[in-house]
Amino acid sequence: MAEFILVAGAWLGAWAWDDVADELRKAGHGAHPLTLSGLADKQGAPVGPRTHVRDILDEAERLDPRDVVLVGHSYAGIPVGQAAGLLGDRLAHVVFVDADVPVEGESFASCWWQGKETFEAALAENDGVWPLDTAGFDGQGLSGEEIARFASGATPHPGASLTEPAELTRPLGDLPATYVKCLLDGEEPMDDVAEALKSDRWRLVEMDTGHWPMFSRPRELARVLHASAPR
Repeated sequence: MAEFILVAGAWLGAWAWDDVADELRKAGHGAHPLTLSGLADKQGAPVGPRTHVRDILDEAERLDPRDVVLVGHSYAGIPVGQAAGLLGDRLAHVVFVDADVPVEGESFASCWWQGKETFEAALAENDGVWPLDTAGFDGQGLSGEEIARFASGATPHPGASLTEPAELTRPLGDLPATYVKCLLDGEEPMDDVAEALKSDRWRLVEMDTGHWPMFSRPRELARVLHASAPR
């Protein structure tokens, strides 16, 4: 069985994985949801260069397992992808859940659909944080109850982590990885993901749900994660 370190995307903390973690534990795995610095129960923690990468590596060090499966959702794919390259032979697999992936020298803001400058200007207008954008829930397969749960637990996301350029110590295509594409959020992976999927070490799994499957389809997502664990 594997030890899963689960990292949610923007605005979310460890609590977002509660349902998925329960399913993984029932299957005999270790499940370790992680809150990144500056969010949820760590909202007051400072965020500087590579803080979120270090958060993930520190959790792996604390657990000291041999078979680590790193799971990064949305924004968290960027620090998870960087951390994966630093884990050495302790890394069993990486799962990117409808996630951004790290690109050398680029940040989350670099790929913003309205442009980097527009995103950075919005952060500046909000005292350096990214507040929850509830318009993003539309068409994502979330019930009213799930949206309320999300919104009640969400915290502003620290902007420093969103504008920090990624540093890769290992090519993405060299990682043993699964990419989970949530089809309600767009049927085709982003260009950087499509390039990585050319590697024979990567596989694509599609889910017929929206961008937050830990809320909309937790059991199905847990089955996908279970399938990624080493045998």
